[in-house]
Amino acid sequence: MSSARSKARKRALDFLYESDIKNVAARDLFANRGASELSQESYVAELLTGVSEHIGKIDELIITYAQGWDMDRMPPIDRNILRLSLFEILWGSQIPVEVCIDEAVELAKSLSTEESSAYINGVLGRVVKIKDSIVI
Repeated sequence: MSSARSKARKRALDFLYESDIKNVAARDLFANRGASELSQESYVAELLTGVSEHIGKIDELIITYAQGWDMDRMPPIDRNILRLSLFEILWGSQIPVEVCIDEAVELAKSLSTEESSAYINGVLGRVVKIKDSIVI
């Protein structure tokens, strides 16, 4: 995972994770610190804005399709990988769905557990199957 987009996605995840832990807005964290060292800083902003704007629907989908997991019991890193990926899958038109899922699985493998990567893959797979019927 070394492309500029992958690095931007990882940075957006960093902001989402920190905002979840500290209970502050990810966009505020980004506004204070930015990601000017990345060539895709604007993509980080786009991801954070998108997740923020659609968080209600995204979390509803996670609750519905994360079988057996309560949002509060889910590891924060996994919850935020799902949030980021669901935004890209449902509202981001620039990235193929398969790439979004692969990126999410790679993030989970590198930042969480092998079990988390399989779980995230399953949740995203269930959502993708009904993607066209989701009212967004």
